[in-house]
Amino acid sequence: MSIRILVIGAGALGGYFGARLADNGAQVSFLLRPGRAKQIADSGLIVHSPFGDTRIRAPHVVTRASLESSPEHYDVILVGCKAYDLEDTMDAFAPAVGEATAIVPLLNGMAHLSRMQQRFAPANVLGGFCLISAALDETGHIRHLNDSHQLVFGELDGSMSARVSRLKAAFEGARCEAVATGQIIQRMWEKWVQIAVAAGMTTLMRGSIGTIVSSGGLAFADALFDECAAIAARAGYPLSEEASVRIRSAVTDKTSGVTASMMKDLQRGARVEADHLIGEMIRLRDAEAVGERANPTMRSAPSILDLVALHLRVYERRRLEAL
Repeated sequence: MSIRILVIGAGALGGYFGARLADNGAQVSFLLRPGRAKQIADSGLIVHSPFGDTRIRAPHVVTRASLESSPEHYDVILVGCKAYDLEDTMDAFAPAVGEATAIVPLLNGMAHLSRMQQRFAPANVLGGFCLISAALDETGHIRHLNDSHQLVFGELDGSMSARVSRLKAAFEGARCEAVATGQIIQRMWEKWVQIAVAAGMTTLMRGSIGTIVSSGGLAFADALFDECAAIAARAGYPLSEEASVRIRSAVTDKTSGVTASMMKDLQRGARVEADHLIGEMIRLRDAEAVGERANPTMRSAPSILDLVALHLRVYERRRLEAL
């Protein structure tokens, strides 16, 4: 039996996976703002990818106003948005959430899970993330920029539920990789560590990973990785040996041209997810440390993660002052 899937937005993330699902015959709707809805109505939803191009000529589109005036519940809602837009995004798709709706957020970090469970019912919320580099070009086409296009999802309690199996089945045959896992929290922590290290490195040093490491930044990269991995371990999610080797290798590769998406946002003067990705990790670290220090008021020297957070707060202050 087919499931009804609502994809929030049709940007690089939602547009890519939504198009792959629709091209595979899934029953997909897109919740769009008027401008993006008009753009897609004029030219279709278009994906350019090393794994094959896709054009959905007339995808089914709903708007915030249409959902509010005629609420209809969906089986699955895929949510890809910036963390700072989450409250407004949840308001927009709230009429589409029923008692049995599975919400799959594709945000990085972890704090959004509790926010969504508070806004809806805990049972509505699954875990999820994706591994892909994609962007919208000036015409509104989606450009897939690397050789990864994986979407990972699962129940927060680790069970392989019927709804997880049904979503996995909707991806069968689609030109992307969908992974249903019983270890979604562990996997999300691994992604968070990698994103925090890459974002911290590239935003603080304003260069690619390769440029930083080849300029003498190997010890810097190792220290930032060690700090973030230690926070994950103290939170109860130590990195596996495989994940540790893989992430450390990625953030110490002197040939890597990778810059984090946060770095790209910073370069164009846009808002960044600093508090959600870096600030929240620091808050978890400090909450654990308070119970271990004999004198919790005693100050210590700022860590690399603290310097990253300070740098991003200064950037945000200057950005707001320039508006």
